Amino acid sequence: MSMTIELTASVRNRVGKGAARELRREGLVPAVIYGEKKPPLPISVSYKDAFRKIHDGGFLSTVIEIEVDGEKHRVIPKDYQLEPVRDFLVHVDFLRVGKNTTLIVDVPVLFINEDKSPGIRKGGVLNVVRHTVEVTVPADSIPENLVVDLDGVEVGGTMHISSVTLPENVVPTITDRDFTIATIAAPSALRSSEGEAEDEGAEEGGEAE
Repeated sequence: MSMTIELTASVRNRVGKGAARELRREGLVPAVIYGEKKPPLPISVSYKDAFRKIHDGGFLSTVIEIEVDGEKHRVIPKDYQLEPVRDFLVHVDFLRVGKNTTLIVDVPVLFINEDKSPGIRKGGVLNVVRHTVEVTVPADSIPENLVVDLDGVEVGGTMHISSVTLPENVVPTITDRDFTIATIAAPSALRSSEGEAEDEGAEEGGEAE
């Protein structure tokens, strides 16, 4: 289960582009807390702390406890905006999380035992189809990752969602098929030799005709 992390924030008394620019000059970033049928709460958080947590990974699937002027709010990040040219953080949206809240989140996929995969040891390449999997899960039970074990997987092997042991109460949002997480692709040298063999076979067949 992912751990709850903490942030400190202050209420924003001013909104708008001018106020946002002023906050960023002070090392802060504008944000808002919404949901749970309560009024939106405009806040500002440390730019450095928020930016670091985003780039640590798993930001949008982590429950956060934000202390706003002495009052604690349990939230999960729902979105954030980056300035497209300079890639700096512009705004963060936080959703309030109640005691029995169920969420839809993207959980990162973690691959283990690559050294125990015969396919990879032979030069095969791990082709990741899904770096994250969208799941429905109680807010208190969001896993840090979904583990895919590559032990024993040969070249051409495919890891489907059924290959993953899901934690209790974690349900993929895609339920109508056993979707692919990753495959072990053949080494490029092997693919080249197979292609050459097919070409030679075709040429021989043409000469025979």
